Amino acid sequence: MTLDALRLEVPDILDEAAAPLADLNERLVEARRQSHESALHLVLGLLFRLNRSAMTLLERQRALQSLSDEYRHYAEHYRNGTAPPMLFVRFCGEMAVGFKRLLLQILQGRQPSRPHLAWCLYMAQHFLAQSLLRHYQLYQEPPASLWRDSHLLYWIGEHQDCLDEPVAAAFHPLPASTLRGLYQQMLLLALSNPFHLAEGECPLLFSALAPLAKLARLLPWDDEDDTEGPVVDLTESQPSLAFEQAVEGDPTYLRRFELGALLVALHEPAPLQTEQERELLQRVRHHWMGRQQRRHERSDQVGDCSLVVGLPAIHAQLLEHRPGHCAAQMLDTSPGGARLLCHADQGRLLPVGQLLLLLTNSGTPTLALLRWRHQNADGLHLGLRYLKGLPRPVWLRRSPSTQTHPGVLQSTPVSGGGWNHGLWLPNGQFSAGENLWLQLVSVNNQAAMPLPPANLETSSVSRHPLKLA
Repeated sequence: MTLDALRLEVPDILDEAAAPLADLNERLVEARRQSHESALHLVLGLLFRLNRSAMTLLERQRALQSLSDEYRHYAEHYRNGTAPPMLFVRFCGEMAVGFKRLLLQILQGRQPSRPHLAWCLYMAQHFLAQSLLRHYQLYQEPPASLWRDSHLLYWIGEHQDCLDEPVAAAFHPLPASTLRGLYQQMLLLALSNPFHLAEGECPLLFSALAPLAKLARLLPWDDEDDTEGPVVDLTESQPSLAFEQAVEGDPTYLRRFELGALLVALHEPAPLQTEQERELLQRVRHHWMGRQQRRHERSDQVGDCSLVVGLPAIHAQLLEHRPGHCAAQMLDTSPGGARLLCHADQGRLLPVGQLLLLLTNSGTPTLALLRWRHQNADGLHLGLRYLKGLPRPVWLRRSPSTQTHPGVLQSTPVSGGGWNHGLWLPNGQFSAGENLWLQLVSVNNQAAMPLPPANLETSSVSRHPLKLA
């Protein structure tokens, strides 16, 4: 082993006197009586101090086992896919710190048993995986140190023959059951274009990958192997090399990520897999081989713009009712879409899949879908997909004299004359096949029609193809 386990990122010991453990469980029970946020503060404070205190291996292990139980308790609040606060993300990071420090104590002591070492490696990797997942849930880039430590844990496991040692760990979202599977689960999640996922899809995808990730293999580097697929450099601070990045690292630390068996398994029956998980896996799989979504060359175009967010506000804007706008800055554009930057506080209004109306100085509003988002120190970056055509406000009723509901009609001319129409509606408001009355704002007559099935659907809106006379 040339890579040194001592390179694992752990804080210095600040208190040489061991932290008092006698009342730890009592204090954890007391924390549960507080509000969720207050309890997280208390538990994180306890963990922070323990991670920076001198303790024996057995003391640290017992404390971390108790805190792992607390982690399960607090993680239940986000079981339905709700994005956690940064406080919980820091809790995941500190749990990883605790198990990394325990691992160092194990490696510096006597020859450990393989199951004990495999368990500790797995637990450290699990909490790094949770930190990764939670950063992606918040559309934030994880710290570079996370990938350095993850690669190093894999390297240690490889050289200690611990990669395939099964570990029973009852966590949610579901992790793979071995160190190899868990590490490759992280790689696959990172390769799945996570900033393009809708809210709640990231933990769903993580769980869906759990039984499959072990089927992939990280193979030793071979200069003569020109197979397509991701390349992992275990010395880098990124999950894998970018697909256009030259492979220049030491072959000792290079691995080719072979996905063949995994891709075959995606087509096999999986009784425990939900339809939603199956659809999500099929949607992201092409990213694993480096097939990018961008179809158009982009060009830099810096300028101020604004966004009208959501179908009701777009309907009001098209009626010239002047709803509230979200200020943004355009960074680059292409015929297919644009990349924008806005204030981070706007994130709650802008889930992936939201329908938007882009207003620029050109005077022509452009209908768009939010394809991805990513938050960093500059603010909230947004990726827009333009929806070509003329957006028009329409009203819908279930009968000619009942309550009106807003919709947006997207009309696109076709060669040879005529128009293609798509009706944008909020999800869940109407059912396919339901009889509706549609009225253009500038027309007095109403047209009766059955609502056809959607041909495009996101987490917020759906588009239904229409034929209008």
